[in-house]
Amino acid sequence: MNEQNKIIGYDVYIFVWLCLFLLTAVTVAVAAMDFGGIRIVAALFIASLKSSLVLYYFMHLKHENSMFKYMFLIVVAIIAIIVGFTFFDVSYR
Repeated sequence: MNEQNKIIGYDVYIFVWLCLFLLTAVTVAVAAMDFGGIRIVAALFIASLKSSLVLYYFMHLKHENSMFKYMFLIVVAIIAIIVGFTFFDVSYR
């Protein structure tokens, strides 16, 4: 099994950290403004961008093979389906 060590410089990590900091500031700014229902959608979209950055760079998913990435996406989809099914219970109450 050949494993190659990918060396990532500090500049990439600092750039990703700055992006996370900027996205956090945008989330706080959007929460302070009155956009109505779009505020929740914007917050969820920004949160998904932030989690993608963390997964991709800090958890080194960028350097994994595609099989592991697909397995991870399948697990996330299954969890989303299970959580989605719990909301069906609300309509029967």
